[in-house]
Amino acid sequence: MKKRVTGIGGIFFKTEDPEKMKSWYNKHLGIESDQYGGLFKWRDHEDKEKECTTAWSPFSKDTKYFGPSDKEYMFNYRVENLVELLAALKAEGVEVVGEIEEYEYGKFGWIMDPEGRKIELWEPIDAPFL
Repeated sequence: MKKRVTGIGGIFFKTEDPEKMKSWYNKHLGIESDQYGGLFKWRDHEDKEKECTTAWSPFSKDTKYFGPSDKEYMFNYRVENLVELLAALKAEGVEVVGEIEEYEYGKFGWIMDPEGRKIELWEPIDAPFL
């Protein structure tokens, strides 16, 4: 099997007022956001020509996206082969949540950690963000 997690794809957290939070982070920390949040661009360590992104996004406190977790945050990890990884994790007894979803910017799958945090796994296609 290839590498499992290759980096952090995003940090997502719940907040009372996502727009107010984006404004505060922009004013005080310089994180520019659109409707989804901010993107940090960086270069792949093994392929310096490849541009990659890490997302930062505040969600409404009542979002269902983190479900079935009731935790206040969710990590998104970049992975190399989502289908293979989810099969291996399931065989190891890890709880897989939902079905794989595919978009122009990559494939997504979800698992639960032992303390009930939902973890998003992303096999990225970086080009659409850049």
